[in-house]
Amino acid sequence: MRAAALIACVTVALAACGGDDEREPRKRSPRVRVEITKPTDRATVRGANLDVRGAVSPARADVRVLGRPARVSGGTFTVVVPLEPGANVVDVAATTRGRAPSLTAFRVTREQRVAVPDLGGMQLAELEALLTPLGLRLESESGGGILDPLIPRSPRVCEQQPAPGSKVRRGTTVRVTVARSC
Repeated sequence: MRAAALIACVTVALAACGGDDEREPRKRSPRVRVEITKPTDRATVRGANLDVRGAVSPARADVRVLGRPARVSGGTFTVVVPLEPGANVVDVAATTRGRAPSLTAFRVTREQRVAVPDLGGMQLAELEALLTPLGLRLESESGGGILDPLIPRSPRVCEQQPAPGSKVRRGTTVRVTVARSC
C-alpha cells in the first residue's frame, strides 16, 4: 500500500511539472533588421578609411560599426571607419528598445601597394631578405651564356621585372635574371 501511494505521489508530481502549466510561453521580441549596402563582403580597397552604408529597421535604431556610432536617418546609416593594412573584419551592431539586437560582419581587404626596390647588381642570397618584408616573392633564372660559369665572381642581378620603383600589390612575384657578367 505504501508503494502504491508513493507511485501515485510521483505520478502527480511528474504530471504537475510537465506541460499542464497555464502560463503562456515567453514571446521573443522581433530582431532589429540591418543590411550592409556598401561595401560588399570581401571587397578590396586602397584607402585607410572605409565608408560603410546600409539600411536599418526600425528607422530609430542605433547602429555601431567597429564600435563607432553611425549616423542614422530615415532608415539608412552611414559611418567612416579606419582600416588596418591587409584583411579586416568589420562588425555592425544595431539595437533599439523593445527589439532583439542584430550583429553582422563583413570582410574587406585594405590593399597597400609597395615600391619594387632596385635589385640590380645584388647577389641572389641578398634578395629574399630584402623582398620578404615587403610581401614580395622572388623567382630567379640564370643568364649569361655558356661562358658565364668561367667568370671568377658571384652571380648578380642583371635584369628584373617589374622595374625598380613600380608600385605593385603585396604577393607580387619579382622575376630576376642573374649572371656573373651582365
